[in-house]
Amino acid sequence: MEKFENVSGVAAPMPLINIDTDMIIPKQFLKTIKRSGLGVNLFDEMRYDDQGNEIADFVLNKPAYRSAEIIVAGDNFGCGSSREHAPWALRDFGIKVVISTSFADIFYNNCFKNGILPVKLDKAAVDRLMEDAERGENARISVDLENQTVSATDGTEFAFEVDAFKKHCLMNGLDDIGLTMQKASAIDTFEASYAKATPWL
Repeated sequence: MEKFENVSGVAAPMPLINIDTDMIIPKQFLKTIKRSGLGVNLFDEMRYDDQGNEIADFVLNKPAYRSAEIIVAGDNFGCGSSREHAPWALRDFGIKVVISTSFADIFYNNCFKNGILPVKLDKAAVDRLMEDAERGENARISVDLENQTVSATDGTEFAFEVDAFKKHCLMNGLDDIGLTMQKASAIDTFEASYAKATPWL
């Protein structure tokens, strides 16, 4: 997993509440076990019509937001079924930060394991950042994980809380496999001693 670095740029506004995991990545795309390739189907049923053509007025199809790395969303983002494909699809598209007042617990935790920072802010702060996001290329939002702040275009800062361990993992690019590999030497030592003690296995 890549180390999380500070993000600054245009943010895509998605003021809908209860954006669930089936909206993020519909069930027909869950057959794969690969983390890559899902970005093209992110928000598939909102991005494309029945013939597979882009729907022009969907936010991520608009020129200003095609390269957005931040989403500012309504309440309860990531609710619904606990599919890890949802953060996979977001990250594959290029989304590194999702800002909302609240997240579904499983989705929230899955984000950290897949290199995405979910930022919880109060409604007034999210509303302020949503206004910036709706200005497209005329506004930039900055997210600083180390200092735990989100900055609006005018420099107004909003502080957010994040678990220290989750922050450490994001900043150092450590998913569950990465954390395990930090113990590789101890694992190798155990396996060697265990093989010596139980040669019949």
